[in-house]
Amino acid sequence: MPTFILLSTLSPHGAGTLKANPERLREVNEEIEQMGATVLQQYACLGPYDFVNIVDAPDEKVVAKVSIELAARGTAHYQSLPAIPVDEFIDLLNDED
Repeated sequence: MPTFILLSTLSPHGAGTLKANPERLREVNEEIEQMGATVLQQYACLGPYDFVNIVDAPDEKVVAKVSIELAARGTAHYQSLPAIPVDEFIDLLNDED
């Protein structure tokens, strides 16, 4: 299954929600699974992004749906990136087709 990186930055409203209910993070992960993706890893970060999620999904359409559905709530901004494992990337570079 393809892997994607989902970067998120909380809005002021989202930060307030999270402070009042930290377990909301796990609830959102369950909602992501209901949309057809699986959160493999999740990290809280310092810097321009508040969270980095490593997500498996059947395709980019599912990840686009997840990003739009979550962003529509107004609690965070999202950026989705396809992730290619390094070994597969090296194979692509070595492929002479």
